[in-house]
This record gives sequence, C-alpha cells and structure tokens, in this order.
Amino acid sequence: MRTTALPALARLAFIGLAALGLALAANPVQAACGKACLERIAAAYRTAYLAHDPRLAPFGPKVRFTENNVELRLPDGTWDTVTREVGPALTISDPVTGNVGVYTSIMQRDVPGFLAIRLKVAGGRIVEVEQVVSTRRNLSSPPTPIGPVEGFTHDPDLARPVPAAERMSRADLVRAANGYFDTLENNTGELRGARFSPTATRFENGMRFPEIERGFRSGRYRYNERVRDRDFLLVDEARGIVMARGFIDHKGVLNTFALTDGTPQTSVYQEPQSWGLLEMFKVKRGEITGVEATFVQAPYYLRSPWTKRPDMRPGGLTPPASKAPPSAPAPTNPPLDE
Repeated sequence: MRTTALPALARLAFIGLAALGLALAANPVQAACGKACLERIAAAYRTAYLAHDPRLAPFGPKVRFTENNVELRLPDGTWDTVTREVGPALTISDPVTGNVGVYTSIMQRDVPGFLAIRLKVAGGRIVEVEQVVSTRRNLSSPPTPIGPVEGFTHDPDLARPVPAAERMSRADLVRAANGYFDTLENNTGELRGARFSPTATRFENGMRFPEIERGFRSGRYRYNERVRDRDFLLVDEARGIVMARGFIDHKGVLNTFALTDGTPQTSVYQEPQSWGLLEMFKVKRGEITGVEATFVQAPYYLRSPWTKRPDMRPGGLTPPASKAPPSAPAPTNPPLDE
C-alpha cells in the first residue's frame, strides 16, 4: 500500500469520512444509511480509487472485489492503473438492499474507458465491490460499441427524481427491466413485457443508440441466443432506475437472417462469444425512457462470481440456426511409436 503524502483531495476525504462515521455512530443500523449516506460512501470510494488508497473509503474488515467478472484482492486491477476520472459520474442508490451504483468514465494513462461500479454497504462499511471496466481492447469482438469518454454526458433525466405520485413499485420497475431483456433475447420483432417512450435512447459504453423500440421491432438483435444470469441488484425508487447484471450469449451458429421488413442481414457473431454487463434502466409511467450500459467481451458462457443460481437454459433461436457443416480434421504429425 502506498505511503506517500496525501493530496488535498485526499485530506478532504478524511474529513468527509469522519463526518460520515459520526452520523453512523448515532444510529448504526443498516436502515440509517439512506440515500444520502450511500451516495456519500460512493463518493468516498471514488476518491480512494483515484488516489490508489483504500484507507480513504470506509471498507469493512472483509471486502469481496471483482473486476470484469474476475475475483481479485483489493486493491488490484484498475485500482493501480487509473490516472484520471473524466466523468461526469452518475450515482444511484437503494437503501433497501444497501447497494449503490456509479456510472462514470476514466483514463488509464492514454487509454480511455467506461466504468460501472456496484458497492454493497452494510453497517456503514463497504463489503462488496463489483466493477466493469470497458475499453476498446476488451471489446475486440465486433461490433466494438464504444464512444469517446471526452465530452460524454449522461441523459440528465436519469438523475432526476420521479414525482412521488408517479413512482412505481419495486416489483413493477424490475418487471419492466426484465421485459427489456426478454425482448432482447431471441429478438424477433416482438415486444415481450417492455414498453418504451418515443424518445427512449440507449447508451452502450458511451455510444448512443436512439429509437430503442424501432430497433427491437426490426429484429436487429436476432443473433442473441440468451440473456442470462439476470440479477436485478439495485432499485432506485426515487429516480425510477433499476440496475442489473447479466450476460448476452451468441452461439455463432446464426449466419444470415432477415429483418422483419425482409432486409437480409449477416450476423457479426461468427463464433461463440458473450457480453458481460452492468446496465441500468430509467422507467416512468410503465415505459422505459432511457438505458445506459457498461459491458465487456467475455468468454462464451462465462459466469459472474456473484451469480448464486446460474442460468443453464439451453436458449435457442426461433427457428433454430443450423450448425456449421461437418469437416475433416487437418493433417498432423504422425504418432510416435515408443
């Protein structure tokens, strides 16, 4: 651990942590850490991360840490390589589960990337850290959806609270997000339990995709075999946001297909591959109005270390895609007779 003198920002973080500690000492039960408390802890985490110094955040004695679905000891991974937060950061929180999420962007020297963070807080201490860091290098599979970090801004409506009279129940918010995944899987043009506002827009690693509903109704994502291991981690009822983890699987067997208007397409996925994601959905009046996702390429059918009940569904496109034709083995060296 580094022992260099702390910068001014770090000294301010100590002051903030002291104030947070006093507030928690007054009422140490988990319920005392409401939205403001959770979001202050998330800010302290970002300060510690950027200073490469875990002492600047209120970590518990045992912390579980993953980055891009690999379990690590904290600090490791981008904790050692991050050089600047570009931002702006968007923070969401769920006092019911003790989870707080952050979507932001960073630099690792001259390498830009998008960062999604989930923290689990118990008793005022961080006990779980889950990060997905997306750069062009770890999106080498086509179509490499990533935009520039400089100049990127979140949809301002994501951070705004929903009027109290219009807020949806936790179950209904999760149902809307799950409907999105149902529609994305085996995308044939049918909407399955999801409704979208006319201006609903999705950002994937900072890249803008407008007209979400139109894209789904076209059957553009026909090659998605499964959207599995869906865990709805955080429900920010005040903001109308759901944060989820999941994986999108591509078997690579689908070669050509047609959009719902008959336009022929060739799948960009010609080999088994998966995307791992942390994705959030803004829902108002039963309609998804905005989506933001940070995701990375993953080995086919990779599981998250956090997943308790892995989804082993066979999946399957409708109609099923044909497997590759059989072929003969290539020549090899003769066996040794010893």
